[in-house]
Amino acid sequence: MKKQLNDPAAPGKQDRFSSAGFILAAIGSSVGLGNMWKFPYITGEHGGAAFFLLFIICLILIGLPVLLAELAIGRAGRGSAATSFVKAGGAKIFGRLGLLQVIAPFLILTFYVIVAGWTLHYAVMSFSGALYESADFTGQFGSFTAGYMPIVWQVVAIALTGWVVARGVSGGIEKFNKILIPGLVILLIVLMVRAVTLPGAGEGVSFFLNPDFSKLSAEAALVALGHAFFSLSLGMGILLTYGAYVDKRQSLGQATLAIGAGDLIYAFIAGLIIFPTTASFGIAPDAGPKLVFIALPAAFSAMPLGAFFGGLFFILLAIAALTSAVSLLEVPVSYVMDRWHWGRTKAVTAVSLLVLLLGLPSALSFGIVPGLEDIGGKSFFDWLDFITSNILLPVGGLITILFAGYFWKTAADAAGLKAGWFRVWLFMLRYIAPILVVLVLLHTTGVIKVE
Repeated sequence: MKKQLNDPAAPGKQDRFSSAGFILAAIGSSVGLGNMWKFPYITGEHGGAAFFLLFIICLILIGLPVLLAELAIGRAGRGSAATSFVKAGGAKIFGRLGLLQVIAPFLILTFYVIVAGWTLHYAVMSFSGALYESADFTGQFGSFTAGYMPIVWQVVAIALTGWVVARGVSGGIEKFNKILIPGLVILLIVLMVRAVTLPGAGEGVSFFLNPDFSKLSAEAALVALGHAFFSLSLGMGILLTYGAYVDKRQSLGQATLAIGAGDLIYAFIAGLIIFPTTASFGIAPDAGPKLVFIALPAAFSAMPLGAFFGGLFFILLAIAALTSAVSLLEVPVSYVMDRWHWGRTKAVTAVSLLVLLLGLPSALSFGIVPGLEDIGGKSFFDWLDFITSNILLPVGGLITILFAGYFWKTAADAAGLKAGWFRVWLFMLRYIAPILVVLVLLHTTGVIKVE
């Protein structure tokens, strides 16, 4: 019997996003955990609002042009992140290079679902009040991550992610994001209102919104460039894959602006949650993941209805983690379906099990297995994070930039831009974005150091 248009088991690219569903799914991919603990830290370190303005400029210079390129290649190729380059008219070498944008999200997912599991665990612990029975939040986090319960929550996170992806594009990914992204917005607003009304929160708001241009430097510019690139999920095949599910009538230019705006708004509200909260309770906003799982629980324990607001906060993080995890899983699943013509359910099951299996060394690298805790100064988890974020993603983005800027003969038709905007876009891809991405790559890998 002929497969129906929205059959979630169909191996082809027949399933499609609606216009609104596509934009919400793309925003969901960019709304991740990093903006909640990384963005406040780098913003505070490099001048508050001055850095935020610099981030906006970098988003325009590098983020939006590359985002549009990935969407255009995906829609033109109607394939996976690896095959779309060739199907869009590129040489076979780009198909091989495109495999990096399948490998990268797969490797990221192996450790990302571990952190997603942490957020689910902490949400349950906060709502139940068990998280606040002891004031030793450092000890709680250490004993939790050094035990076997993270593996249980890792299974829960990948199972939820796989369940959504197995239901297809319109029936799973789109519906999931249509429910969770509005819920995310509501939680952001509730937590922002709670944060800015805390005693002493004004100092944190002032620190975030008042620009200190004296802290801007070459280092700040490179950090802003890197964050603009990574916060949009560029270089990891997600937008290439999602582009394959976009209707031809969808304006990619308008979609690019909407996705960029969504990323900015999320980052801005995250700042208005973290900075007032840390200021109110005298917490340094530079602790990375420890800020979320150690410092902020201490703050919630000291505020009225803290268990409730703490639970909401960790639910917020869980939503951000799971929407990103769904996007990450869809990339290798799409490739498996495209390469071996498997049904969606079979592909999701196989990839999810492999993610779970290969994620075990990361889950066990927090003290259970000493050999995984310190490998040349980093844990297995940290090495995987470093290699994917600092090497594979910039290289993947550079492949997209060079293909769209120099080798893609039908780029004008695929992008759907008017002549003037197309020339601006092509100029950015040819002469600005490659240089900036190379600088980011050299900076994040420590080859160049600036002040």
